[in-house]
Amino acid sequence: MKIFIYILLAISIFMLVFNITNIDFSAPFENDSTTALICTLAAACVGVMLVILLVSKKISEKVKQQS
Repeated sequence: MKIFIYILLAISIFMLVFNITNIDFSAPFENDSTTALICTLAAACVGVMLVILLVSKKISEKVKQQS
């Protein structure tokens, strides 16, 4: 499960970087830049959720070890 989460995190980071390069910063809310902005925000949200999942798994493992 951890390997799968790390793979998804890597894909999320790749998508984040790829979409940032597609944003036209002179007109970020026009045409394809809007799509790139939305996808950038989505990739960032996925990254944050995956990091939260990893932290919760580590906490769960520590609680199980203490019991």
